[in-house]
Amino acid sequence: MGIQTDIMRYCNVQHFIIRHFILYLLPMKKWCFAFLALVGLTTCAQTEVWAYLRARDTLFEPDFSFRESVLTYTGTDIKLKTILEKYTISTFKKTYRTATKEHLKKTFFIRASDPQIVQELLEQTPHLFEFGEIIAPEDHHIFEPNDYGLTSTVGENLGLQARLDYYDFIDLPKAWYYTTGHPDVIIGISDGLIDTTDVDFQNKTRVIRRSGKARGHGDSVAATAAAKGNNGAGFVGVCSDCSIYGTTYGNFKTLSQLVELSNLGVQVINCSWGSKTYYQTAQDAINEMFENGTVIVAAAHNKPWQETNGEVFYYPASYDNVISVSSVMHRYEKPLDNLLFEKEKNSKPYVENIRGYVGRTAGFTNDDTTTDPYIYPISTKILNTAVDILGPAVGLLRYGEITKGAGIDYSLYSQTSGVTPMVSGTVGLMFSLYPCLPVTMVDPILKVTATNIDSIPANKRFAGKYGAGSLNAGRAVKLTHDLFATDGEAVIQNQHFTRWVFPLQTLSRKLTFKNQTFTDAAQLTVTAKHKIILEPGTSLRPNEEGKSHFYIDSDLEKQCDLRLRAK
Repeated sequence: MGIQTDIMRYCNVQHFIIRHFILYLLPMKKWCFAFLALVGLTTCAQTEVWAYLRARDTLFEPDFSFRESVLTYTGTDIKLKTILEKYTISTFKKTYRTATKEHLKKTFFIRASDPQIVQELLEQTPHLFEFGEIIAPEDHHIFEPNDYGLTSTVGENLGLQARLDYYDFIDLPKAWYYTTGHPDVIIGISDGLIDTTDVDFQNKTRVIRRSGKARGHGDSVAATAAAKGNNGAGFVGVCSDCSIYGTTYGNFKTLSQLVELSNLGVQVINCSWGSKTYYQTAQDAINEMFENGTVIVAAAHNKPWQETNGEVFYYPASYDNVISVSSVMHRYEKPLDNLLFEKEKNSKPYVENIRGYVGRTAGFTNDDTTTDPYIYPISTKILNTAVDILGPAVGLLRYGEITKGAGIDYSLYSQTSGVTPMVSGTVGLMFSLYPCLPVTMVDPILKVTATNIDSIPANKRFAGKYGAGSLNAGRAVKLTHDLFATDGEAVIQNQHFTRWVFPLQTLSRKLTFKNQTFTDAAQLTVTAKHKIILEPGTSLRPNEEGKSHFYIDSDLEKQCDLRLRAK
């Protein structure tokens, strides 16, 4: 059984030849899987070097001419010219990726024919460059569309000049290496109006029910989930080649508009809204949609910790069979990378948007910046035991402002409504890659691939209330690929779970668990076609509420065939 993959993107090399390929299609009611027999495909090997270089001056900007995919230095620095003429250079551009605050406008991404270029530039042009770092070959496995904003490294950005570093934080270019989505996968947006005439929504968006909510919010949510990518304009969504169905929001008792989308074949529905009232009728509707093959992703909501103490729940996020999403920070690696001072409180020090923190801002005990920061409770959003996953929430592009003609604008606060479509888009990518993915596996895959944030001292106050950690779309999509690539190997590693249910299936040659623990009430059930390996460092210690079961089923593929035919 094959997995839909863009061969050119998957190889991720600059030059290759396909002399011949044969495409076999399996007749099925809704989906067909492609098997590719490649004859004469040159090796998918990276021959060029990728590297980051840091200039000494933010004003440094070398001049190049561009011809036939090659850059030629046209500046006046003789030493720099002498070095660059020795190499074939395809990219030499400033990037926001990996750059800390003080290095934000000094970091360059380069692609050249030989790694020696980095050492030569550092040794012979120290007046220009102070640091260089070669990017490991395994980190070349990315794809960036041509509207990837200022964060773009590999390609040219023809879209908005917007900072999209939060996409880097969730490793989205690594997910796009496997798939950018599929038009047959539909993401439902239960929200405000969507401008179907906008360049990023045209020919991929259908409004099922027109929302009465003012324009802007719906555009922003829909764009993050699935704005058209690689079209040389605008913005790019997480699942950029997925389709969009728009509907209204609310109907808290019945969720009838969501049920309608599910009956239309929508695989994932985004709900960036909620209420504190629980309705059994709504839970019944959620269960019905889940059985129908639809995943609901919902915002946990925005009340701060000091008002909730982790004990307030919003719906639909907190219903069973719903992925509840709250917020995490993403930008600065260490607290002192973004040390700020309150002007109105005697220059009181604080930090903001620190990677992995569950609150937007944090301060210091006795204003001592040598101590670990503590998160201001007012700067958090809803955290509780129903939260499943977190995503970056501050500094997100508000695409609705673009569609209203207001220009580029970013979110200042950590509202969970902007985070949720990143998770919905990631689920869309997972279904695009493997249409037969059981809905019961979506949440477990997001959890086992999440970035664990337990070790951050500032988060310990909120332990047990922020789900499995921070979304990593790259790892989630890669694991989906690896679990169902029949010639591949899948690895689950470096997480610790004491609760939740993990029903996992794999067609891969082997599934390996490394440094992974499932204890207490965690329920792990693994069904593999071939082999399961538990490496040292893996611990399975369920209590009376938990379990660990492992099965080998050589007919596992047939279950997928039956599910597809049932659709």
